[in-house]
Amino acid sequence: MAFPASLAHHLAEHAEAGRTGLVFVGARGGILRRNNFRRIWLRALTTTGLGDVHFHDLRHTGNTLAATGGATTRELMHRMGHSSVRAALISQHLVNGRDHEIADYVDGQIRKVKRPPRGPSGT
Repeated sequence: MAFPASLAHHLAEHAEAGRTGLVFVGARGGILRRNNFRRIWLRALTTTGLGDVHFHDLRHTGNTLAATGGATTRELMHRMGHSSVRAALISQHLVNGRDHEIADYVDGQIRKVKRPPRGPSGT
């Protein structure tokens, strides 16, 4: 998977290695603690020019992308740690144009099995 240069730099310089490594770590490479997280997060927003982005927005974005990538509600529940369908659905957002993609997919599936009309002789 290709990452934008800034994300690739962050992962290489500031995150833990591997698929299960933490993306955000403290100054000494440890887990971020509640008592210093806000200060670090606000500094990161200022440095990157992202403005008014809440950390929880990352969770929503990641799960919206997972949903548009085909994740089922059960899979999203697992990713988010939710035990109810209602909680999982609240975290999902409709992405512009997705309804057209869904309709096109359904149409394609119907066309695959739709039989051609019979000719005048019944064949």
